[in-house]
Amino acid sequence: MSIESPATPPPPAVEILASVPNAPIPDNAQVTTVLITLPPGSAGSPPHRHPGPAFGYVIKGEVIFELEGEPERVIKAGEAFWEPGGDVIHYQGANNLADAETVFTATLVGEPGQPVLTFVSEEELEERRDRRAPRP
Repeated sequence: MSIESPATPPPPAVEILASVPNAPIPDNAQVTTVLITLPPGSAGSPPHRHPGPAFGYVIKGEVIFELEGEPERVIKAGEAFWEPGGDVIHYQGANNLADAETVFTATLVGEPGQPVLTFVSEEELEERRDRRAPRP
């Protein structure tokens, strides 16, 4: 009679999705993680900025992502994104799908007691119009 030992499960798989050296993290930072669900065709939040860096991961669907000075791009499920925060305007975080929801997480770094998102006025958008990348 032989006694078999239970099978050893394989080790966890760890894959680096994004890495940002020297990210601008404020002293005494507060880190907040949010789960965002965009209904089909949702434009997401109006143009805004974050006080510090934001790291995100698309769980399901596709996000149209646009930061000041960069062309808009589509980030698909399984892909990560990063934005520096601070003075940079986040123009879009819209659902690229008209027939399905998009779900993503964002981990936002900021100062305790301060909002993690501040909307940008129409006047400021007009003043900074030359900083926006050409639209497709």
